[in-house]
Amino acid sequence: MAKFVFGGKELELQGKEMKVGDQAPDFKVVANDLSEVTLADSKGKVRIISVVPSLDTGVCDKQTRTFNEEAAKLGNVEILTVSVDLPFAQKRWCGAAGIDQVKTVSDHRDLSFGEAYGVVVPGFRLLSRAVFVVDANDKVTYVQYVPAAGEEPNYDAAVEAAKAAL
Repeated sequence: MAKFVFGGKELELQGKEMKVGDQAPDFKVVANDLSEVTLADSKGKVRIISVVPSLDTGVCDKQTRTFNEEAAKLGNVEILTVSVDLPFAQKRWCGAAGIDQVKTVSDHRDLSFGEAYGVVVPGFRLLSRAVFVVDANDKVTYVQYVPAAGEEPNYDAAVEAAKAAL
């Protein structure tokens, strides 16, 4: 299992740890308009799935803004940012931040995504920071479990993995 340092403590993440080459599991999350979103909704596209604990923190804000800037350059790549923030808060944050290329989705309902991708922070009902690239055939081509809450992911490696999967 992947580990994550949160609040100064190293925790073992809950859920199935993903590895390159795995079939990407489906999930059910909630969009800002309260509609259901699944992996199957973007079948046939390369996906960057950026996972953050909460959009209301500095590193999560920067991670989402960085992927928003990259998304405009990537063509047939869909970028999802997953957190457990409520859809209303995500929508408000996106409006205030000018986020228009990344689709923010909430896993608050039942941690469907978090359990399927091994990013549930036990005891906090939060997701750890991680990035996954899934190709058009739903194979995982890139995985990064960021080891600590205050660290940023390797943006360049994720973008290069997405380009290679096109």
